[in-house]
Amino acid sequence: MGAPSVAQHWKCRALGTKPSWIDTFIGTLLRAANANVIAVDWVYGSTGVYFSAVENVVKLGLEISRFLSKLLVLGVPESSIHIIGVSLGAHVGGMVGHFYKGQLGRITGLDPAGPEYTRASLEERLDPGDALFVEAIHTDTDNLGIRIPVGHVDYFVNGGQDQPGCPTFIHAGYSYLICDHMRAVYLYISALENSCPLMAFPCATYKAFLAGQCLDCFNPFLLSCPRIGLMEQSGIKIEPLPKEVKVYLLTTSRAPYCVHHSLVEFYLQEPRNKDTFISVTFLSSNVTSQAKITIPRQELQGKGVIAHANPQCQINQVKLKFHSSHRVWRKDRTTIVGKFCTAPLPVNDNKKMFCLPEPVNLQASETVSFDLKIMCL
Repeated sequence: MGAPSVAQHWKCRALGTKPSWIDTFIGTLLRAANANVIAVDWVYGSTGVYFSAVENVVKLGLEISRFLSKLLVLGVPESSIHIIGVSLGAHVGGMVGHFYKGQLGRITGLDPAGPEYTRASLEERLDPGDALFVEAIHTDTDNLGIRIPVGHVDYFVNGGQDQPGCPTFIHAGYSYLICDHMRAVYLYISALENSCPLMAFPCATYKAFLAGQCLDCFNPFLLSCPRIGLMEQSGIKIEPLPKEVKVYLLTTSRAPYCVHHSLVEFYLQEPRNKDTFISVTFLSSNVTSQAKITIPRQELQGKGVIAHANPQCQINQVKLKFHSSHRVWRKDRTTIVGKFCTAPLPVNDNKKMFCLPEPVNLQASETVSFDLKIMCL
């Protein structure tokens, strides 16, 4: 029996901030994988003026490449090397991968830096050609992170921008600046520590995902939905790997962050001459979660995606509210009748679909509650 392969993990400082998460990251990696972990601390190269740190990316990439070449001489396989880079460190990883002609095993970019890189050439930034498998977790695309896909699979968490639990006002100071950006790090740590899956779904846009248009990972992953963590190729079981696939998922505001995603649908008995808006609320153990369904005018079906902390079979109630047309001079007494259904994602077949047994009558602006009795599988 040959010696076990060695996976090398690299982490680089995020914009020169104090790396309070590094010890936790290293310990979590060592518990999660049979690997040697090497942390790269480039505080003197990454602090100060951001543009100077960008210039140091190439220098650091060269230094790491020289070190790796010594490991390869000792017999470490290229395919066993896994680089994990945060912010600018993601592009350092891309640079190292470029030097090794894309033959390193894996690169994980945790919210790869955006400024100076969105319009950069493939040689200058992380891209799918830098390793046999490249993934990126995006959590701050409207500020410090890059907004374009840079891997084989790119996770846009909660749409990739504002993360739940992070400050929304600039008065929060440094936390406002860095919270979204660093969420990718804590999500990854959580994925290594916990058994609950951070599963994502390929879709053209975040809006389309929330509207329930992307439910089963069939295209392009043939039903193998990718998961954040150390699973081989993130659990994607097709060859060759497609490139720059945007995938979306929702999370909670704190660890372990993972949620269960469900499709919610409403079928009108009769079409209407205007758009119909229905809010759906799941209740479980004093925890609520909400989604909105839009049924376009002259159509019968509307759907959406709702995220909830507990499995669907632990949800006790669903509340439905048909939103008024805002007639301010008198109460809107419009009533709609239809069928409500839900199914856990991924929806690979209709056997998982649960529908309320009777038609639902909803009057404008009034909330109606129904018990959910879904069997646990």
